[in-house]
Amino acid sequence: MNNSVIEIAGRKIGPGFPPYVIAEISANHKLDIERCLMLIDAAADTGADAIKIQSYTPDTITIDSDRPEFLIRGGLWDGYRLYDLYKEAYTPFEWHPALFERARKRNVTLFSSPFDRTAVDLLASLDAPAYKIASFEVNDLPLIRYVAQRGKPMIISTGMANLGEIGEAVSAAREAGATQIALLHCVSAYPAKIEDANVATVPHLASAFDCIAGLSDHTPGIGASVASVVLGGSIIEKHFTVSRADGGHDAEFSLEQDEFRNLVHECKAAWAAVGRVNYDLLGSEKGSIMHRRSLYAVKSIAKGEMFSAENVRSIRPGNGIAPKYLPKILGGHASRDIAFGEPISWDMVQAS
Repeated sequence: MNNSVIEIAGRKIGPGFPPYVIAEISANHKLDIERCLMLIDAAADTGADAIKIQSYTPDTITIDSDRPEFLIRGGLWDGYRLYDLYKEAYTPFEWHPALFERARKRNVTLFSSPFDRTAVDLLASLDAPAYKIASFEVNDLPLIRYVAQRGKPMIISTGMANLGEIGEAVSAAREAGATQIALLHCVSAYPAKIEDANVATVPHLASAFDCIAGLSDHTPGIGASVASVVLGGSIIEKHFTVSRADGGHDAEFSLEQDEFRNLVHECKAAWAAVGRVNYDLLGSEKGSIMHRRSLYAVKSIAKGEMFSAENVRSIRPGNGIAPKYLPKILGGHASRDIAFGEPISWDMVQAS
């Protein structure tokens, strides 16, 4: 397959196709399966192309330790031990069949980020159509190889990774059999500052690693996402919730339903607007071209009278001779009577 195109659940993704917009539910379900199912319904209603969850347990992503390096300092989750945070944020494995079934009923693609082999095996058993590697796992080459062996498209976030580490991840995936890889530029801060977005990185990723690229966006609003689409980004991933006021560990940097619907609309509109380099007259412009400027008689002109700046001017509309010929017309003589408001044509100009 062309490295500039991948396909997830029958949807082709790449520069020649509208951007693929992913709604990330993450921890916004607040450990309530009914809320998680509701979030799937709400995300589907926005027109998102896909919905993503995360597949881990507290024990597969970290350990229950009180050592100081397991304590989060600063940011949204300041003071949490890693184990305690993930115990509140994880999506239980036993929910997964119901979540995939709800997505199928809503005719929307669902896939996940696995964080260990047990999660990969679970997702494979549910016939997940793609796999996402989170930024914090981009250096876990054994996990990347294990995912690649599933033979499904892989989307890899690159937050915190340098070019060398991204190259190692891509090589590991390809060597293990992955043929469809997308890289998402990502700033792994929650939320990320818009001035740190650096979406110019998106096309560079595509060029450097001969694959499609996009943005995993943690900035406020939709500006960074739309900008990345304009620069050639083929995938947009953004956190989703129904209400930031409801809380949830990721709520602060998530979009609500109307905002996410706007994200989907504006990203696809931006892609459509980029189009191609074109200087031809478009069909939609044909009704406007007559309103361009041209030469008109702004006073009545008698046969034989000289054309001057007082009786001929460049005005709208555009039915007369083009304004660039005004110097050639001035000083010439009218071949017939010309009424006020008539467009000037060459047959009105007396041959010299």
